[in-house]
This record gives sequence, C-alpha cells and structure tokens, in this order.
Amino acid sequence: MSKINRQGILDILDGYDKEDITIATLGSHSSLHMFHGAKAEGFKTAIVCEEGREVPYKRFNVVDEYIMVDKFSDIVNDDVQQQLVDMNSIVFPHGSFVAYAGLDNIETIFNVPMFGNRDILRWEAERDLERKLMTESGIRIPKKINNPNEIDSTVMVKFPGARGGRGYFVANSTDEFNEKIDAMLKRNWIEEEDIKEAHIEEYVLGCNYCIHYFFSGLKDEVELMGIDSRYESTIDGLVRVPAKDQLDIGADPSYVITGNHPVVMRESLLPQVFDIGDKITETAKELVKPGFNGPFCMQTLVNDDLEVVVFEMSARSDGGTNTFMNGSAYSYLYHGEPLSMGRRMAMEIKNGIKEDRLEEIIT
Repeated sequence: MSKINRQGILDILDGYDKEDITIATLGSHSSLHMFHGAKAEGFKTAIVCEEGREVPYKRFNVVDEYIMVDKFSDIVNDDVQQQLVDMNSIVFPHGSFVAYAGLDNIETIFNVPMFGNRDILRWEAERDLERKLMTESGIRIPKKINNPNEIDSTVMVKFPGARGGRGYFVANSTDEFNEKIDAMLKRNWIEEEDIKEAHIEEYVLGCNYCIHYFFSGLKDEVELMGIDSRYESTIDGLVRVPAKDQLDIGADPSYVITGNHPVVMRESLLPQVFDIGDKITETAKELVKPGFNGPFCMQTLVNDDLEVVVFEMSARSDGGTNTFMNGSAYSYLYHGEPLSMGRRMAMEIKNGIKEDRLEEIIT
C-alpha cells in the first residue's frame, strides 16, 4: 500500500476553518497535558477513547468532544477519521497513538492532519534506523552486539516499538540471554518472531535522564523543555531489598515503566544536552525530511565520567512530559511562566495559523 499523499493532507487542511481548529488525540499516555495546553491556547479538544478509559478526562474536564470506540485501534477507521476531519482536527501523536494506530496505518491510511513528521515515527520504532540516525549525528551511544553468542559482558536487551520498558532485560552471558528469552516467552511479553529483532547493546552504568526537547519548525530552533527519570518495576522494587535477600525473592528484574518523576541536571552537563539536541535535529533534516517537528525525547544515562550517553529516542511526545504539566525549570526559563509540552505544541499551531505557515508543521 502506498504512503499517504502529502498534498491530500494539505488539501484537507486547506478546507479547515482555521478559526475553529480542534486538537485531538487518543485518550492515553500524555494526552492530559496536550488537552489542557490546547484549551489554554484557545483550541477545542477532542478525544478518541475506549469505553471505561474516559474517567480522567471527564474528572479533569479537559475534553470538549468524545469519540468513544470499542478499542483504541479504531482511531484509523474511516468513520472515526471523518468525525475528526469534520471537527477541523489536528492530531497530536504520542506513544499510545503510535502503538494502537500502528505505524503502517499512520503511514498509509490515516488521512487526518497530524502535528509533526509522521515519517520519523518509524525511525524510533526500528532499532537499525534509530541507530543510524544517532550514529550519523555523532552522539555517544552504547556499543551494539550483533549476535547473542558474542555476549561476553553485561548487556541490555530491548525490542522494537513503544513498549514502555516491557520485555527489556539485562544479561551477562549467552546462556543467561537464552534463559531470559524463554522466561519472556512464557509471560507472553514477547513472541517468537520478536527474538530475531532483539537489540543487544553494552550496559552503560549511570543515572537515567530522559531529556525532552521541542523543535520549532517555525523558528528552526531546539528548546529544552524538561527532564525526567522513571520508576520501573520490578527493578526499583528489588533495589529496595537488602542485597543478601534479593536472590531469595526469585523475581527476574524487569523495566516496565510505572511512573515518572521530574529532575534537573547539574548545570555543567547542559552544554552536552544542547549539543545532542542540535546534532540530532540537523541530521534528521537530511535523513527523514523535514526531520523532528515538535516534541521529541532523548533517553540517556550519565556515567561517572560525566558523559551523557544516549540509548534510545522518542520521536514524539514522550510519557515523561507528564512530569511538567505545570511547567519545568527549563520551560519556565524560556517563557517566564509555567509551560507544559502540550501547551508548547498548541502555541506552535497557533503561531503557524497566525503566520499562515501551518502547512510547514503538519503532515
């Protein structure tokens, strides 16, 4: 199936009433601050939501229109798309939207205007593309191990897609890799066909910092919006247990993300942070035009040499943006007021309309 025709999306956008734009997304992941930020900037909001999952949005009163579906993946159905278009909707993508709508569908049949670059979403999901982008940007990334039989030190094993850490594990040998793969299969966390997609890389010992950027296509500028770290189960539970008792528990450490907390980096590390953002956005412009557009996240570890090592990226709003719904230390410095990622996204849409350049930031 052929990819979405850009001109077709622009034709739909051209037919919109720019004075009556609706910001829409799937009711999950990081949508609360998207809706709140959109309303703060004067836009209407619309949610596509599974029955039973609408409670937070009603309690917080951040949504104007509800499109209730049997399952989140129904967002790509023709009738749902038509409802979104009829409301002059611009969709804000996030991790759950990508996971449930499906990359193939987003690229080929989802004919609703989206903020950002829909083509770059595949570059976060496919490890080889992700690594190509980071390697050609010249940023520090972990060494890749190409074959499980080559494991001779501690490695991290990951799988494609936005899994929220599910299925990730640490191994120290080929035998341990195989044992943990079998355990993941038994828990139905992965399937047989996933095994060949396992991405194995050196384990970098350091503190976790997930750095949230916003690239403004209108200003051609990278902004540092916030930083978070993650609460991960069961690894965080295990480290609360004395070392002598950990083996008795019998649980395999896993890295399923259950929450996020805001952090700041020591100021002397920020030049590296901005350098990473500048390099990755410039390379993305060449490899997957128009490159990053709007929010993205670089997930990093900082070792005791004070080196910022990037191990993963999100090419859309990352779940950690929930930690600064009322702004972060960094977004405050830009704008002098509390500012969420969702509101920054809405501001870009508003500026695109005001400057008659909306088509530059929509795909």
